[in-house]
Amino acid sequence: MSDVATTHIATASLTVNAGPDQVWRALTDPDLVKDYFFGTTVTSDWQVGSTVTYAGEWDGQPYEDRGVVVEADPPLLLITTFFSPASGKADVPENHQRVTYRIQPIDGGCRVSVEQDNNDSEDAAERSSSSWMTILEGLATVAPSA
Repeated sequence: MSDVATTHIATASLTVNAGPDQVWRALTDPDLVKDYFFGTTVTSDWQVGSTVTYAGEWDGQPYEDRGVVVEADPPLLLITTFFSPASGKADVPENHQRVTYRIQPIDGGCRVSVEQDNNDSEDAAERSSSSWMTILEGLATVAPSA
């Protein structure tokens, strides 16, 4: 990947009042994901090499984004690629993003962090960081009962 991948990284992190297994379920169970991830239907078996699809509607338009599971170490680490045809870019590896979810057990719960690389600009990374924070806040409401 180009230098863009390492220079425009979206990040978000939040303490969640749930154990690692609960957070993992909240990240990978389609019914739970739909509750906090902007209504997205996620489909995957979460095995390394498997496809991940994210389908739904955004601003009245249907979408289906996709990626591949790069690494999975339940319940502590999940790394996927991500590509959205709505970006208007060619579906080639240099236009894909890598999304890394880290779950770190701490007293009283877990620290959940997300990184998404290969954003177009620092502004785009900041917008993505804000969206990820919203997603993590939603996950924090779902995970304790997962």
